[in-house]
Amino acid sequence: MDAFTSFLDSINDILWHDWVLYIVLGTGVLFTVWSGFSQYRALTHGVSVIRGKYDRKGDPGAINHFQALSAALSATVGLGNIGGVAVAIALGGPGAIFWMWMVGLFGMALKLTEVTQSMLFRNTNDPDNPNGGPMWVAKEGFKRFSPALAPLGAIVGGVFCITLIVSAITGGNMFQAWNVAEITHNYFPSVPKPAVGIVLALIVGTVIVGGIKRIGAVAGRIVPLMCGLYLLAALYIVGLNLGAVPAALLLIVKSAFNPTEAGGAFLGGTAGYAFLWGMKRALFSSEAGQGSAPVAHSAAKTNEPVREGVVAGLEPFIDTLVVCTLTSLVILLSGAWNRGPEAIFATTPELRPAAEIVVMDAGQERTLLGSIVVRPEGAVGFLNAAPRLGEPHYREWPEGEIRSIGTCDDHLIPAVTEAPRKSAEGARVSGPWRANNTVFLLLEGGDADSKTGTRLSRLGGTIVEVDGTLQIAWRTVEHDADNPMQPTGPALYNAFVGAALTGHAFDRGLPGLGMWLVTIACWLFAISTLISWSYYGEQGIVYLLGNGAVMPYRILYCLLAMVATIGFIQTDAELDAISALGTGVMLWANIPIMLIFGPIAMRAYRDYIRRLKAGEMQGHGYPPLKDVVEGDDVR
Repeated sequence: MDAFTSFLDSINDILWHDWVLYIVLGTGVLFTVWSGFSQYRALTHGVSVIRGKYDRKGDPGAINHFQALSAALSATVGLGNIGGVAVAIALGGPGAIFWMWMVGLFGMALKLTEVTQSMLFRNTNDPDNPNGGPMWVAKEGFKRFSPALAPLGAIVGGVFCITLIVSAITGGNMFQAWNVAEITHNYFPSVPKPAVGIVLALIVGTVIVGGIKRIGAVAGRIVPLMCGLYLLAALYIVGLNLGAVPAALLLIVKSAFNPTEAGGAFLGGTAGYAFLWGMKRALFSSEAGQGSAPVAHSAAKTNEPVREGVVAGLEPFIDTLVVCTLTSLVILLSGAWNRGPEAIFATTPELRPAAEIVVMDAGQERTLLGSIVVRPEGAVGFLNAAPRLGEPHYREWPEGEIRSIGTCDDHLIPAVTEAPRKSAEGARVSGPWRANNTVFLLLEGGDADSKTGTRLSRLGGTIVEVDGTLQIAWRTVEHDADNPMQPTGPALYNAFVGAALTGHAFDRGLPGLGMWLVTIACWLFAISTLISWSYYGEQGIVYLLGNGAVMPYRILYCLLAMVATIGFIQTDAELDAISALGTGVMLWANIPIMLIFGPIAMRAYRDYIRRLKAGEMQGHGYPPLKDVVEGDDVR
């Protein structure tokens, strides 16, 4: 996994170069000014549209405006809002939230533009099952420029579909499934992570078989429920710390332009790193400029393309400026981001050469690094620093299977393996240590990290139970004689990764709240996101291979949700490497399409607003909310 993550990081360094972020943000500013600050229209006229004022039965499309927005929001309001925000703060610091706000604000104009384009070029040959998205914009748009450009449009559309499928598999699927498995297992250790993947696959498979109409119907019910439930709990935690909110907001703004000092579990972060993480996580969460949401919005029942674009402008506002902001305030106000240790060793653990044993396993020699646990005569207990996929961290090896026992001077490991008792406060908030909890020590030394601005790093480990005692299977750190590393002290931290950190933040405000609320919210958020992203990838498959490939794709998609939970992703860095790949490749494909066909979208938008101001947009009375949610409001 380390090699695979390193490979993905190399690709992501290109996909997420600083200039790419500047271009995306600049494109949002461009369309904000070009549209005359369309954010205002989204927050006013857009609300009237989703309330059903303009829904009509005879318009082409499969679902009403509210269901289309719900389907798109079910993809964006997901684990990115719970786990993604936590990752951004844990790695980039509070300043990352400021840049999330900027993406949310200018992302409203990005989303309006890309959805308007897709509505203008969508394929409505089958009015009940329209096809749309940037691939159709490219295919039909280049053809309208000149018939000679039709092949180019088809190729550009195909390239976008490939990036769409990659993003569906990574950020839309594996990121979601992994986070749900992680937080469920964190709170309920008796629930195996692979079991979570199986349940998710079965639920998602049941829904996606019904196509966009069933997806829209399910999303229309789940999205309001999950958002309302989550926001109420977040407001409760914010209310408990209301007096500290101004200071938290000031910290967010200051940290966006100044380095954030290390403290507690936080390693520190430069202003540039805050910018990077804020942009990455906000773009992943809101999907602004990514080109995914237009696929869902293109199914909307309307004869006014711009109208659905205005509705789409609400997405980044709801997703980033509301939900993500509340998540960030919960994490900051609770102190979870720079929390103190959960336990203290009697003395600071020293680093020593890792134990190295050579064993015969299934007829082949294996070299293992880790720590030896004293066992009765006839066996050697070994805490493996890097077990194979699905292999336990602790295993006893009979003498007959051991070829040699020694040490490895190139890899260091803490000398202490027995887990210290949790502090009273740590046990009150998150309970006692349990097997499979992940922990870390802070190390100081080595080269200064340009991202954190410090010489701090984390050395992780996993708690395992051996004969009734809790031991730590530590990872190793490479030994560098010129820049030696040592623990900063005896503090042992619980490693809350992604959504687990958000759950811990809720628990700090009210013990048990994170266990139930965040776990339930994660399940609802993940299911809705998996469902919508399955449809996005499916539309890419239809464009590339036709309808005959849809069912094999659906089966593979559900299988990948299970694969993500079997244990090959273990850290937030590995998680980010996978999810960032999907978002990055889509931005590279979609932003050029947006810029090429932007003038067409802006002309259509200005014409629509002119007619709206002139009173030419005659709607009807607002239908009952129940009818809007269920899609029975069209007249």
